[in-house]
Amino acid sequence: MHNLSRFFKIVRNFLFSSMNREFLIFLFFLGLSGTFWLLMALNETYDKDIPVSIKLVNVPRNVVITQNMNDTIDVTMRDKGFTLLTYSYAGKIQPVTIDFERYANKERGFGRVPLSDLQRMIYSRLYSSSKISAIKSDSVTFYFNYGQSKRIPIRALGQLQTGRSYYISRIAFQPNYATIYASRQILDSIRWVTTEKLNLRHIEDTVSLLVSLRSIPGAKITPKTVRMTIYPDILTEESVEVPIEAVNMPEGKILRTFPSKVKVTFTVGGSRFRNIRPEQFVVVADYDDITNHPSDRCPIKLSQFPNEIRRPKLEMTQVDYLIEQR
Repeated sequence: MHNLSRFFKIVRNFLFSSMNREFLIFLFFLGLSGTFWLLMALNETYDKDIPVSIKLVNVPRNVVITQNMNDTIDVTMRDKGFTLLTYSYAGKIQPVTIDFERYANKERGFGRVPLSDLQRMIYSRLYSSSKISAIKSDSVTFYFNYGQSKRIPIRALGQLQTGRSYYISRIAFQPNYATIYASRQILDSIRWVTTEKLNLRHIEDTVSLLVSLRSIPGAKITPKTVRMTIYPDILTEESVEVPIEAVNMPEGKILRTFPSKVKVTFTVGGSRFRNIRPEQFVVVADYDDITNHPSDRCPIKLSQFPNEIRRPKLEMTQVDYLIEQR
């Protein structure tokens, strides 16, 4: 107790010594002048952007809002600093309510609030001294329908690059489809919905991630996010032997080639090669090519191959041939 009294005595003597007394007086007048300066500054007129909340009301139960309005709009107001400070930090501006029934165009499925109406509604919530200099919006627009919807597939959008010797064998989404709510005109024009733009590189293992679906003006998309799984596969070089078929042969003539089969090399995913069969390939020798460009050897070409393979190539592009008369 004695030590505490001694401590307070030391502090009192320090604060009220002649030097510190002058410092305290200086701080007092400094604070007083600062207060006067602040009061004078707040009494000046300024322009300031103030966010104003907006809300759609009286929406019928059978209506689906497919694209809502922004929650807030920025309004540039001119008034004394005191008033602007009240708007900014005291929450004095009540939200502007937009009556659905008044502004909805039920035939076209959208509603628009003109700038003049918006300004009038905001003025009704301001002090009489406040003036609106600008509204950062030409109009407030919302879209709706009466439950019309459509299930459409999802596609990936962006750059999806695999590592060397790999390719993307499959992309799966969970769920596989998205439901779109919009006007009939918009629904008829939509064939699929895409993800937001992606940029994935050096994919060599299975990748699974949550992705957002890209918004469509005037439409509501459900769900907003899906799980996308990317399945890469390693590329291998394989080959099959395919018989050479003659095409455009005149009646009574037979084309024989030597050899009768040719090897086709290609690259394919390791997991898909087991599904590749020689009969999925077609190699042809065209009689018209022989007659139009006479030669000792017959040109051949690959006219059909499976979609799963890449870079198909014939082992040879010309073969010996013989045309027989029946």
